[in-house]
Amino acid sequence: MKWSKLWSLRHWTHIFRRVPRLLQSPQIPLLDKLLLTVPALLYWVLPDFLPFIPIDDLAVTMLLMNWFVARAERKYPSV
Repeated sequence: MKWSKLWSLRHWTHIFRRVPRLLQSPQIPLLDKLLLTVPALLYWVLPDFLPFIPIDDLAVTMLLMNWFVARAERKYPSV
């Protein structure tokens, strides 16, 4: 992925629109949905275990969302 794409407002608008739809879609298995929610929730709840990583919780969640949408759109193109 190009770094310039990560700075694009259009790209993040697409990501924020797709995540709720993909999480609610019955075509995507629960395991795939858990690949987004479990790491994000753990990072938000347990940030003290990784105190020396300078990335904010929101940034980690956004990167996970980006990865989840790209993976789901590639794996399930009809959703």
